[in-house]
Order: sequence, then C-alpha cells, then structure tokens
Amino acid sequence: MTFRPDPTFHATAQLAMQAPVENYGFTVMLSPDGAQPDALAVVDLNPDSDRYGTIVNTLAMPYAGDEFHHFGWNACSSSLSPMSGHAFLERRYLIVPGIRSSRIYVIDVKDPLDAKIHKIIEPEEVFEKTGYSRPHTVHCGPEGIYVSTLGGGGADGTDGPPGVFIMDCETFEILGRYEMDRGKQDKHYDFWWNLPQDYMVSSEWGLPPQFENGIVAEDLLANQYGHSIHFWDLRRRKNIQTMDFGENYQMALEIRPAHDPKKSYGFCGIVVDTTNLQGAIFTWWRGDDGIWQSKKTITIDPRPEAAENLPPLLQGFEAVPPLVTDIDLSLDDKYLYVACWGLGEMHQYDVSDPMNPVLTGKVELGGIARGTPHPGGGAFAFGPQMVEISRDGKRVYWTNSLYSSWDNQFYPGQEGGQMVMARVGDNGGLTLDPDFYVDFPKGYRAHQIRLEGGDCSTDSFCYPNL
Repeated sequence: MTFRPDPTFHATAQLAMQAPVENYGFTVMLSPDGAQPDALAVVDLNPDSDRYGTIVNTLAMPYAGDEFHHFGWNACSSSLSPMSGHAFLERRYLIVPGIRSSRIYVIDVKDPLDAKIHKIIEPEEVFEKTGYSRPHTVHCGPEGIYVSTLGGGGADGTDGPPGVFIMDCETFEILGRYEMDRGKQDKHYDFWWNLPQDYMVSSEWGLPPQFENGIVAEDLLANQYGHSIHFWDLRRRKNIQTMDFGENYQMALEIRPAHDPKKSYGFCGIVVDTTNLQGAIFTWWRGDDGIWQSKKTITIDPRPEAAENLPPLLQGFEAVPPLVTDIDLSLDDKYLYVACWGLGEMHQYDVSDPMNPVLTGKVELGGIARGTPHPGGGAFAFGPQMVEISRDGKRVYWTNSLYSSWDNQFYPGQEGGQMVMARVGDNGGLTLDPDFYVDFPKGYRAHQIRLEGGDCSTDSFCYPNL
C-alpha cells in the first residue's frame, strides 16, 4: 500500500499514451514436455541499455508441468475507478496461472532484476473455492483480481461449465465465483469490460478434452468449439445476452473493447471459418435500443499449398488457414493487430471506423510451409502469436507459441521460443526491427508478454478521453 496512486495508473488512455515508455518486458516461458519447470523471463527493452533485447533475469518455478499461458497484474488503472476503494494499490505483482496444473503463482516484480515468488495457490484451493480448473486470463478490476477458467470440476474439467472467479487484490485469497446467473454460457476463454458502462464481454474456446491433447479435428469439423460471446451486467454478475456468430465461426477467442470508455464497441477474433478456412474479426457494438449487435468486418483468406508441404492435419485441405490466434488494440483505438499464426503474418488494420477496417501494414515471419526467417537472420519457429503493444503505440512485440500440443500438431518437428518487435510508422505501417530478436533458452517456448507499467491488453480506463 502506498500513500498516493501508483504513477503507472492513468485516468484515461490518452494519459497512458503519454507516460514514460517501457524499460522491461515480462514473458512466460513454458516447457512443452514438462522436463523442466516453467519460468518468467525479464527482457531489457531500453534501447539505451547495453543489454537491450536480451533476457536479464529468469525466475524458474519450483514445480514442473504448469504450462504457463496468460497472466496479468494485481492492480492497474482500473484502481482509479470511483467505485474502487483500492486507489493506493501498487502495480507490483504478476498473477501467473498454470493452465495444465491449475496452480497460480503470485510473483513480486517490484525489482524486475530480483523477481521473487510471493505466494503459491495450489490447485486444490482453486478447486475447493471455485469448482473451476485451468485458470487462464487475468484482469485487474477495481475491487479485485478476476481470473477466467477453461475447465469446470472433475478430472477432465467437464463437471460443470468453466467461469470466472475473483481474488482479493491485497491478500491474494480466492474469494469465489463471479457468476450469479450465467445464462447460456457453458464454455470460456477471454473476458474484458467497460467499467463506467458496467458491462463485461466473455468468449469461448472449448472444454479441456478439446484442447489439452491437441485440436480434435472431428469436433472442429462438427463445429463443436465455441462460437458465441456473452454480454454481462458487470455489477449484477448476470449474463444479459448471448450472441452466436454462427456455428461455422469456430473458436471465438480474444475480446478487445475500445479503450475509451465512452465507446460501446469492440472486436473479437475467430480462429477459423469451417466453411472456407478463412480467419475473421467481428466488430460488436451496443445499439440505441440497448441490444448488442455484431458484424464480420475483416476476413483473411487461406493460402493454397501442396499437400506434401503441410502437416498431416491440413494435408486434405491443400491450404494453410490464417489461424487468427490473437488480436490487440492500440490505446488510441486506431490500430488493431491480428496474429495469423498459420500464415506466419502479423496484420495491422486501421479501425478508426470500427465498421470498416483498412489493412495498413503486414509483416511475414515464420508460418506453415513458409518459415520466413527474422530479418536479423534468426529462425522463427511456428508463427506470430501473442501480441502486445507499447502504450504509446510505436512498438509491437510478439512471441510464437500457441499451446504446446497445438504447436506440435501444426508445426511438427519445430522447436524454439522467440520474441520480436516491429516499429509502427507515423501514418501506420509495420516494420520488423532487425536488431531486436530474443531467442529463449533451449527447451522453452514463449507465450504472453506483459510490459512494465502496463500495456494495451492490461489496463481498463475509468474516465473518457478529451
């Protein structure tokens, strides 16, 4: 507890864009075969440092087999909400769940070069207090830490639907389930909110048997993965509307609402349309009548490819699907970045008009049957995956691992964890920095990135831009 708000908390997205730039990045490293414990890597992002672009600290966990995936801060700009009561928290701890183990680590990174494990929440406590398993996305809310899950109870996580639970933001005790009335929601993935407008949006991937050992092709072709998003009354904790994009739009993943809380729209990425292998982005918005609506505003085509160049899973299609596996929105709500993990491409769209996105930049790196190397000469395994944007919108970072068993299916025989950065032009456009290339230690892959002081998929802002 401090005696003034943390200087990395910002009332508006505009103010966050003007804040000092990031000096460090935090990236989770996972051991795909469980041969060694997962770890947190600290990367030097200060271009004036003689260690720029290198790993300057690594914190290994005491257990193996966690499979680190997504993670988040204990506190952020949402603490400045008038409803908070926690305005004097510190952005100090990273909440890092193990998606396979259901274990949660609270890591103190006040000194990034001396990161320490502050607390470990064992899976038995998660099961007992929530009935959920496979914790996934972490968001810092004004009154606590919200954690989404991908599994319900039971050994395979199918005993009841997954959901969201809340942790105390000071003691890190698990308080209990979020949902009072979940309506039609029976799968889970991502979630985010608009605090002043008092709504939350959640999305769907699949249940644990559908992803833990790899994609289940029969379920995908039968359209059995998630294809809906759910709108919630945030404070009443009640599902008020479920929107089905259509069963062919399989795996509705990342939710990205506009950062300016005056705006009532956002975006959701669709991994694959099973009718044509396209990737898609839907824009969702609230109509004048209060009813939520959506429209497909971006489609990305598959690339034809000879069967012999494809992994067994795709040979019958003779094409490489885009596989839209992550999206991120700049703090000024201008650029949407779309990771096409299958094609090996990162796209930049101008979404100033959210109903009519315009492609303004593209980078090729990795990719199925392509394997485009980094311009600095290094290899890039898999394709662009978890993407994070600097607060000022000038730098875009990404890593390459999706989920260990899925990596193995779509990129058999490939190994490696890399992190790269692209620079954004004054009028858009995207160019890979040939001098920024992080190659993680052998035996590790890399997933989500968090930036010192917050980033574009961390903070919720409570006051409108001017």
